[in-house]
Amino acid sequence: MTVEFHTLSNGFRIVTEHMPPLKSAALGIWVDAGGRHERAEQNGIAHFLEHMAFKGTRRRTALQIAEEIEDVGGYINAYTSREMTAYYARVLQEDVPLALDLIADILLNPAMDPREIEVERGVILQEIGQVLDTPDDVVFDWLQEAAYPGQPIGRSILGPADRVRGFSRDDLFGFVSEHYGPGQLILSAAGAVDHDRIVAEAERLFGGMPARPKVQAEPARFKGGEWRREKPLEQAHMTLAFETAGYRDPAYYTAQIFSTAFGGGMSSRLFQEARERRGLCYTIFAQAGAFADSGLMTIYAGTGAEDLGALAELSVDELRRAATDMSEAEVARARAQLKAGMLMGLESPSSRCERLARLISIWNRVPPVEETVARIEAVGRDDVRGFAEGLCRSARAAMALYGPVTGAPELARLTERLAA
Repeated sequence: MTVEFHTLSNGFRIVTEHMPPLKSAALGIWVDAGGRHERAEQNGIAHFLEHMAFKGTRRRTALQIAEEIEDVGGYINAYTSREMTAYYARVLQEDVPLALDLIADILLNPAMDPREIEVERGVILQEIGQVLDTPDDVVFDWLQEAAYPGQPIGRSILGPADRVRGFSRDDLFGFVSEHYGPGQLILSAAGAVDHDRIVAEAERLFGGMPARPKVQAEPARFKGGEWRREKPLEQAHMTLAFETAGYRDPAYYTAQIFSTAFGGGMSSRLFQEARERRGLCYTIFAQAGAFADSGLMTIYAGTGAEDLGALAELSVDELRRAATDMSEAEVARARAQLKAGMLMGLESPSSRCERLARLISIWNRVPPVEETVARIEAVGRDDVRGFAEGLCRSARAAMALYGPVTGAPELARLTERLAA
């Protein structure tokens, strides 16, 4: 398998990986623009724009887009994150040019029909309502806001309903003109692909875009704080987060391995102690999420109101204990889980395609898999214990609680317990 990388004269980047046994391919455009690139009055517009992707272009109606990709048995979709927006497809080898033409048409020639904008506005408002009715989704939005208050990276990707109701056609085109320059676009393809043919097609489709400066996102500043909302639900939902390594931080893999050992699976400390031994909850886990310049080590649990206080205290007690007695076996198991998850994911062209785009966005190169494996293998027990100790010494944390949470301890009390 061969990774090849090329940049057009206007800054448009192309990365491909040929996977010889395959007869299909995954490809797409990843845009270095997401929720954290919005101004306050634009909150939710990157996601709105993604929704409009398949609502028609100057060459194709929405139905024609759907029919053309499905006529060849393909699949096309999009998503928005805080740092990127992606438009991607999966097709057979012979249909790669069609998929690339469709995605280019969506990005370069959007119709933004006013009637379709109103239809999709209603869909997004329904989506916002659905998230608000899903406690274990919305609590993470509130945690993000508590961690990064008053900042673009702290706002929800969907945006508030009142903002979404006000977006105009000009607003949508304005965001495109600000953030969809060629230097912010990455064409990634993996599977049965020919690099030279894709470069030639990309030059034809995107080479005429004028280069323009990239708009930099506001730096993330973790501040922390507490968000608590009482509601008579069946379960109380608790999230607790600490700032940790971003993608470019040397401690990134230490954070990943720690979170896996601490709460990433059925053998993890949190799962074993909170659920298996004490029966305090049905769901509990920890995860380390990363952005370009910051990250969050998050604990989530859902439990009954009567167990919430004990579960919150147990979580910080286990975190404190991990700083002194995390074992070699636990760290080795977490390394194996992280490495296996990555390598298994690479058997999918869609996973490889996304990985390529993200690595180009972060590093402007694709580190060999062997380099990544070596970084994982280099993390030892002392690194993980030191990482946990750093979390315990942290003066700041973020917490979001939702449901019957009156009896939950305050964040200040938990951080004091952690540092004791």
